[in-house]
Amino acid sequence: MENKEKFTELNQKVQEVFSEIWKKIVWQEELIRDLMIALLSRWHILLEWAPWLAKTLSVDTLSKTLGLDFNRMQFTPDLLPSDLIWAKIYDPDAKSFFVKHWPIFSNFILADEINRAPSKVQSALLEAMAERQVTIWESTFKLEEPFIVLATQNPIEQSGTFDLPEAQLDRFLLKTIITYPTKEQEIQILKQSKDLGNVKIKKILTKKDVLDAQKLVKEIYVDDNILNYISDIVFETRDSEKYKDLITYWVSPRWSIWLLQASKVLALIAGRDFVIPEDIKAVAKTVLRHRLILSYEALADNITEDEIIEKILGVVKVR
Repeated sequence: MENKEKFTELNQKVQEVFSEIWKKIVWQEELIRDLMIALLSRWHILLEWAPWLAKTLSVDTLSKTLGLDFNRMQFTPDLLPSDLIWAKIYDPDAKSFFVKHWPIFSNFILADEINRAPSKVQSALLEAMAERQVTIWESTFKLEEPFIVLATQNPIEQSGTFDLPEAQLDRFLLKTIITYPTKEQEIQILKQSKDLGNVKIKKILTKKDVLDAQKLVKEIYVDDNILNYISDIVFETRDSEKYKDLITYWVSPRWSIWLLQASKVLALIAGRDFVIPEDIKAVAKTVLRHRLILSYEALADNITEDEIIEKILGVVKVR
């Protein structure tokens, strides 16, 4: 009963967070949901689509409702790894150098247009994303929890961009595709725009609440039928005969684990202490789309990762 009350109370708080965010953000329901999934999963999220679709505003607003630190870093071709993590600065009074910590020492890190920086800069995030620490010279510094990297990339202007390596992509739990608003939502945006700067965002959860919620995810019940359903989806992607002309590399067991993790958080957000098949289906695309390596034939035929995942979900049945 005690745990049931925890789940119910957290669900109410999450709904309050969403309501607070809607004061500034009109249409990005999936984005806000995925940001919360990434946060409570303790992993990172990649956001993709055109500029000016409220990605930065969404992250900034969410951080305010949670009372977490937020830093935005603009990735550019001339960026250096030290620009993200540290700088060695000379103190003329002490006649010595000291290390200055840069923006990565924060709770929310927005790596804006991450694919505009070269690979050596992208790789500078790997240790922080995987181990939640950074090494400077001979010293290792632990990053304060919660620590989440939210990276954006713009698929429209490819000139001067650098594709994220597979090792970097695999650090992201989710890849969320940002959509344009509907006509009705566009009108609502126009109505809200005049007062947007005057909207005050309240803090709903504390840092301790977020850390407690992350621990609560481990207590979500998962039936064996759900585990079988996840494994069936994974093994369907590895059907070499059926998908040999579409998929070059199959997904790894890590995807199974992260699909389960994201589904558990979605159940938690919904106020449930157990996972249902609809949770799996709801997050399958965002967890898998950046881990499917399409064949040249699929790319030539303009077949997308989402279409293949949709096909797989249509084939695999719940036991």
